[in-house]
Parts: sequence; structure tokens; C-alpha cells
Amino acid sequence: MNIARTSSRIVAHAVQPALSPLSRIRNIIAIGSGKGGVGKSTTAVNLALALAADGARVGVLDADVYGPSIPTMLGLSGRPDSPDGKSIEPMRAHGIEAMSIGLLVEQDTPMIWRGPMATSALTQLLNETLWGGDSGQGLDYLIIDLPPGTGDIQLTLAQKIPVAGAVIVTTPQDVATLDAKKALKMFEKVEVPVLGLVENMAVHVCSNCGHAEHIFGQGGGERMATQYGVPLLGSLPLEIGIREQGDAGMPIVAAAPSSTAAEAYRNVARRLVEELEKRPRAAMPISASLV
Repeated sequence: MNIARTSSRIVAHAVQPALSPLSRIRNIIAIGSGKGGVGKSTTAVNLALALAADGARVGVLDADVYGPSIPTMLGLSGRPDSPDGKSIEPMRAHGIEAMSIGLLVEQDTPMIWRGPMATSALTQLLNETLWGGDSGQGLDYLIIDLPPGTGDIQLTLAQKIPVAGAVIVTTPQDVATLDAKKALKMFEKVEVPVLGLVENMAVHVCSNCGHAEHIFGQGGGERMATQYGVPLLGSLPLEIGIREQGDAGMPIVAAAPSSTAAEAYRNVARRLVEELEKRPRAAMPISASLV
């Protein structure tokens, strides 16, 4: 049943024990993966758009400071404004807000930073961006697109950023799920609840003959979900349109909302929200300005 959600029903949920939700953001959702190349950023962007399509106020923070891809995927260019020389206005595309280090440096400039510099950049981008500033109501969800792996940025996120839940993206193949398991265990150790797994590139359907083929194997995400007792939020197709639209700055959920692929992303986003709503609410109420 496709029922649009309204922001008035979205509440802040509990985060790590020593932290509280940010005043401008009800729920931060981290999108992670054990390895690169599994389509994590594409998944993060399309899930953000799917949540917005259901009536939520949504932003995306590109936490991959070494290889930022969110500006390209959202078709963003130029520099964000700074009204006071200290804070930053998020940029907007397709109805969501976005911030990335890629919007602050030249596209071909490499970020040759050690870990502390990268993590400092992440926290600055999060805390100095005026999320939800246009509406004065803040965001219901901020999707953080993490770099792959289990390094400094993931540790900083766990220690300093109040996260309501994490989603792990994998492909069905054994090599990918092996690395995804490491990401899952990392989130468990740092007390960030894993809301579920997303199995990307699960099946390819030939556009000419309609034959379905599991190019990267079959059932890996389901087996991992069963093994670790976490939900499989859904499986996403391997389609050329998803790649083409992402490269063109018009993600598939925005470009072709009635397509099978877009519907798959919307179903995953709704399952994500269902799992988040099972979590306890935040102990401290969010700022009254966001009501």
C-alpha cells in the first residue's frame, strides 16, 4: 500500500548511549559497506529520494572525503553559500538537501589527508551545515554515505555523531558478504543499531528477452541476514538505467519514479522506516523548532 508519510508523524529515535540527537536532525541513518564497488552511494542517494517522496524532509551528507560522489549523482555544481562566514547552506537537488567536501574543492583535487583531518572535515560538514534551514523545521532523516570499510571515519561517526541506525549494503556474492559482515560487527561493537541489509545488484533482467540472471550470485544477503539476525530490507536490481541516471545527476527514483527499479528503492526505504520505528524513541525531546 503506497501511503505518503508526513513529517509530523516522524519522531527522533534513540542513539548511542553517550549522545543525544542533534537539534536540527531527528534521525541520522548511516549507509555503510564492507568494501567498495557494491553501489553504496547509489543506494544512499536513491533511498534519500525515496524517503522524500513519501513526505519526509531529507538530507544527504557525503562522508567519503577521499572519493566524494554525491555531487555528481545529484547533479550539483558550484559552491554552497555561507551566510555568516561560519555556517554553510546545504545545496538542494530533487527535493533533498546535500553537503559534500566535493562541493568545497575542485573536482579533480585529491584529498591527501591523514585520518584526523578527514574525520575533522566530516564533523565540520555535519555541524556547520544549516540543515533544514529553508523550512525552519530541520530534517526528519539525514542519510550519511560512509566510505567503505571500518576505518577512522566510521569510528568518529560512532563516537561523536548521534546515529539512530545503520544500513549495510552488499552484493549477493560471497566476497562482498564476507566484508559486509565485518561492517555489521563493527556497528554492533560501537553500539550503533543495524536496521538491516540491502542486497544490491541482486538480479539482472535482459531488456531484450526478459531473461533474469543472477550475475553476482544468489541469496547471499538473505543468508547473511539469517546468520546475524538482522532484517533483509530488500533486494535491488542490476540495471543500466540506475547507473546511467546516477552519472547524469538524475537518480532513478527522481528520473523514472514509476519504474520497477524506483519501486524497489521505495520498498527498501519503507522497510528501513519500519525497522527504525521499532527502536526506542530519543530520551531527550528534539528542539521545539522542529515540531
